Amino acid sequence: MQLTAEEEALAAGSVGPAVKWAMDYQLAVGRFFGAQRFVQVRSAHAHCDGEALGEPGVRFLEDLADQGARTRIPLTLDPRSTDFSCALEIGQDESIVDIERRILAAMVRMGAMPTNTCINYQTVDVPHGGEHLAWGDTGTVIYANAVAGSRSNFEGGPAAVAAALTGRVPEYGFHLDECRRGTVLVELAEEPRNASDWGALGCLVGRRFPGYWEVPVIDGGQRNPGPDEVKQLGAALASYGSHAMFHLVGVTPEARTRADAFGGNEPWASMRIDRAALESAYLSFPAGGAAPDIVVFGTPQLSTFELAELAALFEGRTARCPVFATTSAAVLRSAEEYGYAETLRAAGVRLLSGVCFYLMTARDLARRNNLRTIVTNSAKLANIVGGYGYTPVFRTTEACVDAAVNARIVG
Repeated sequence: MQLTAEEEALAAGSVGPAVKWAMDYQLAVGRFFGAQRFVQVRSAHAHCDGEALGEPGVRFLEDLADQGARTRIPLTLDPRSTDFSCALEIGQDESIVDIERRILAAMVRMGAMPTNTCINYQTVDVPHGGEHLAWGDTGTVIYANAVAGSRSNFEGGPAAVAAALTGRVPEYGFHLDECRRGTVLVELAEEPRNASDWGALGCLVGRRFPGYWEVPVIDGGQRNPGPDEVKQLGAALASYGSHAMFHLVGVTPEARTRADAFGGNEPWASMRIDRAALESAYLSFPAGGAAPDIVVFGTPQLSTFELAELAALFEGRTARCPVFATTSAAVLRSAEEYGYAETLRAAGVRLLSGVCFYLMTARDLARRNNLRTIVTNSAKLANIVGGYGYTPVFRTTEACVDAAVNARIVG
C-alpha cells in the first residue's frame, strides 16, 4: 500500500503503541483486499456488545485504553447486551451487566460516545453523500451507502476501533465506484404498503441474491418510502443477503434512473415482486397455532415515529404476554416527553434502552423465562433469533400488536 509520510509515522509508532496496532491491523486488511491506499473517514461506528466480546474482548479494549488510545474522529457505539435499568428483573445475569459497564468505561476513556444505538443515522450522526465512513453495524452501513450516498464497508469491531484511532480506512470495496454499481434487478409489480412489507422485500431479495458484493437495483415503485421503511429494507437485505448496499431508483443519490444505478452494466439476473411474493415472506414464518410467548418491536431500534405508531395502536388496550420495544436513549427521552412512553407502559409494553433483543443474551432469556414463540415486525430479527432457540413469527406491526393484546397469532 502507498502510505503518506504521516501514515508511515503512525505505522512506526510515532504516537504510541495503540495507534501502531491500529495501523498494523488496517494494513493487513488493506493488503488482503488489494487496497492501494488509505482514505480519510469522518466518523466510525463500532459494534462491541458484551455477549460477543466476552472477557477476552473486554480486556483487549481495556488494554488499548491503558496504552493511551484516543479517538481522532467521532466514534459512536452500537447497542449493548443489556439495559442496566432492568437487566436482573428480566432474567439476565449479573456478569453481563459487569462486562457491559467495563466496555463502556474503556470506550469512553478512548473518546467514544456511549450512544449504544444502531440508528445513529437517524439520531446522532446523519450521513451525507460522498463522504467516507468506518461504520460497523450492518443496518447502519447499508443505510449510509444506499440512502445517504456515503461510502463504507462493514467494519468489524476491531476494524472500526482502529479507524477511530487512525482517522482512515483502506480504500477498497464500497469506497470505490466500481463496487457500488448495480448487479441484479428487482422489479416491483406492487408497492410495499408499510415498513414490515419493506422488510419482507429485503427478506425475499436477500434470500434470492445472497452475497456481500451483490448490489440489488430496486425499481418500479411509485411512492417514495419513509426513513423507517427504507431502514427495514436495508436491515433485512443486510441480514438475509449480507448486502452492504442497494439502489432504490429515485431515492439512492447514485440512482436517479435505472441506468444510473447500473453504471453502464447489465444485470446478471432479475426478479419480480408482487403481492403474493410479499405475503410468501410472512408465510415462511408460520405460527403453527402457537400463542406468543413474547412480542418484540425493534431491530433496528425504533424511531420516535415508530414509537408514536405503537402508542396509537396500544392506546386503551392491555398486552396479555410480555412485550419488549427496543430503542435508543435519545429516542426514549423524546417518547417520554411526548407521552408515547406513558401510553405504552400503561399497556404493558416494556421499553428497553440501548439494546437490540437478539444481543441481549437471548438464549438465556428464553431458558429462564420459558420463551419459545416470538412474534416480531422485524424481518431482520425473525431471521436472526431462530439461532437462539426461538420459533420466530414475522408479521406486520398491527398484527403483532393484536397478537400481544389477544395472546393469539392470527393469520
